Amino acid sequence: MELYDLIVIGSGSGLDVAVAASNFGKKVAIIEKGALGGTCLNKGCIPSKMLIHSADVAESIKRAELFGIKTSGFAVNFDSLVKRVTDEVDGESARIEAALQHSSNPVLYKGQCRFTAPRTVEVAGQTLAAEKVLIAAGSCPNIPQIKGLAGAGFMTSDDALRLNRQPASLAILGGGYIAAELAHFYGSLGTKVTIVQRGGLLIPSEDEEVSQHFTHIMGEKYRVYTRSEAVEVSRSNGVYSVTIENTQTRARSVINSDALLVAVGRVPNSDLLDLQNAGVRVDSRGYIITDDYLETTSPGTFALGDIIGRFPFKHAANHESDYALQNILAPEQKMAVDYYAMPHAIFASPQIAGVGKTERQLKEEGARYVVAKWNYIDSGMGLAIEDRTGFVKFLLDPTSLVILGCHIMGTDAASIIHEVIVAMRCGHGSIMNILGAIHIHPALPEVIRRAASNFRALQHEHNGESHEHEHEHEHEPAHQHEHTHDGGGTAPDPNTP
Repeated sequence: MELYDLIVIGSGSGLDVAVAASNFGKKVAIIEKGALGGTCLNKGCIPSKMLIHSADVAESIKRAELFGIKTSGFAVNFDSLVKRVTDEVDGESARIEAALQHSSNPVLYKGQCRFTAPRTVEVAGQTLAAEKVLIAAGSCPNIPQIKGLAGAGFMTSDDALRLNRQPASLAILGGGYIAAELAHFYGSLGTKVTIVQRGGLLIPSEDEEVSQHFTHIMGEKYRVYTRSEAVEVSRSNGVYSVTIENTQTRARSVINSDALLVAVGRVPNSDLLDLQNAGVRVDSRGYIITDDYLETTSPGTFALGDIIGRFPFKHAANHESDYALQNILAPEQKMAVDYYAMPHAIFASPQIAGVGKTERQLKEEGARYVVAKWNYIDSGMGLAIEDRTGFVKFLLDPTSLVILGCHIMGTDAASIIHEVIVAMRCGHGSIMNILGAIHIHPALPEVIRRAASNFRALQHEHNGESHEHEHEHEHEPAHQHEHTHDGGGTAPDPNTP
């Protein structure tokens, strides 16, 4: 039996903890059954965003004539496009593995591990034990039980990023962020895309107004079936036939395509680890149960990332890794993870970004809030780039003006929302943190300030009396409106004058 101070299972964000702990003088083992670098590097955010950039370029070419630039079309070298990405990703993973293979600390073990006792695992025929263990084993695509699916064959997001041939047509089961991003990638390059979504909207976890507009935009680009589910799949002569059923009318129809992508969410890899032998409990969905300090139900065993089911984002796992390191190395000075203002983004077209509460959540909580919005097209840069569907939406506390949430749909949403994240996490979290900053005109972040300034009729308490105030940028057009809600109401269409 090999003894360690720390065993880390998973080489994504867990690798950061393993290396840092070894730098603090701890004897560390790191276990990885797949490619080094975890899902993000090999099957997730890095390769997908590299591929999606090609789709963004193709979309820009298609819109070129709008800006007075005539093009004669373009051809897609799909194999070269994918090879550029896989070569870079595989090369980086290989470099990480080579470095660890030559490392005496941390020590790399390749293979699937399983717990045999608390803080004791078997891997590659060896038994390892440690004072502390960190589980960062991630998640994998969820495969639904659909008649004929397993026999027909299909691809998940893991496979969709590594195809060597572009399909002429693609059916996507699922309507979340993975489906949205891959629909953009393949669709922008010329593949005919069909999306089948069980719910009434695509990306349903977003603010409902964003989901509604995004679903409408995607419906203009691709065939989108909402309130529909696949009930049977078959394949003949290389063509998939997917029978779908409307969840309300029960009417059925058949979709034919050259490729089939299953993108109905992800599930934790907890079932592979024999966690019961370690005394580590999971919830009804298989996510590892942890406390505020990322410690599991087994003392000395911690977990982070997708496998605990809090926020399925790489940046969330990186954030948790800082706390995990602190709480593993300094148990007498443990720190609860601060998840406040955890942002996210969807790299589809248009881009989506959000932070904080959605309007639906505030209504369910019975909270009072103010909606302040601005359309991209009503800003200088928004007009320059002809973004006619984008908007920024703030949800504010009507008394303190603290930002409760912000939701953006439009060009570079994932970048410009960072101003809001800083405003929420630093200082007093008020909208005044944004209004107090000078914004370059006409840079795109100006749309953030425009939205932030677009509120009025707010109730403030002063000396025991209630006073109504108005605040509106003197140069803003009159057709932009703000609305005060008391846990209810419906926000207006951001693109309606």
